[in-house]
Amino acid sequence: MKPSLVILAAGMASRYGSRKQTQSFGPSGETIMEYSIFDAIQAGFGKVIFIIREDFAADFRELIEPKLKGKIELDYVFQDLSKFTEGFSIPEGRTKPWGTAHALLCCKGHIAEPFAVINADDFYGKDAFKKAFHFLIKECNEETQCIIGYALEKTLSDNGTVSRGVCNVNEKGYLTDIQERTSIVRNHSGTIVYQDTNGEHALPEDCIVSMNFLCYAPGFVDFCEQGFKDFLQVQGNELKSEFYLPTATRLFIEQNKGVVKVIPTEAQWFGVTYQEDAPGVAGSIQRLVQDGVYPDNLWTV
Repeated sequence: MKPSLVILAAGMASRYGSRKQTQSFGPSGETIMEYSIFDAIQAGFGKVIFIIREDFAADFRELIEPKLKGKIELDYVFQDLSKFTEGFSIPEGRTKPWGTAHALLCCKGHIAEPFAVINADDFYGKDAFKKAFHFLIKECNEETQCIIGYALEKTLSDNGTVSRGVCNVNEKGYLTDIQERTSIVRNHSGTIVYQDTNGEHALPEDCIVSMNFLCYAPGFVDFCEQGFKDFLQVQGNELKSEFYLPTATRLFIEQNKGVVKVIPTEAQWFGVTYQEDAPGVAGSIQRLVQDGVYPDNLWTV
């Protein structure tokens, strides 16, 4: 059974200001996620599952289906605040989604094979998809999951702070801890730092971070269900708290459910956290096209 690719495309893009999931960046109007899908097809993936919001489902499908029909199997999952919240009350005024681990949980019943998860608005590179496919085919099982890891210095934005899952990795290449850091930036002295309630903390340039390119066995979806219930018990009354995939992955280790392998990639990441990032992303894609890495039009080859 071929592995599937799950694309997180339901985020509200509050810092960006528009639906960057469907914005054109390629020379023939391609979105960033289309380059990921193209690389996934070439690597051997068999299905794409889009996690989106129902309110823009029609526009999303109108954009995607004419390009991908017949090239890979497609499926759609809707993330909304009410899913998997039975027995809990959604706080008045809450509009923010419950986070990436909840988004994956919304795929319950849609995944029966090993799968990878990515963000819609991140460009990951061909090497990352090749390594993910190899892991999913050769190594993945219910006790062995994986993170495709990037060097932090390759994942920053010049236009503001970013969120990254900062990984601690042992000598065998397995994850020992992962912490979601939500305010990472290169400061005025050139040092990469993150900020929290205790102030500013330095991070090494080459530390490995998760960009939400994660590989799981299908049972991990059920693991997220219990984790989400525990999250709601503690933080369910907050307006902006989120249940992140790095958090669920850390819990998988802490609860001795298995191991998480960290597979580094040399691929150059780029993405659009802020509108000011868009010209640089479009330019990077254009250079890859000029270098022959991608065709002028992904879907006419």
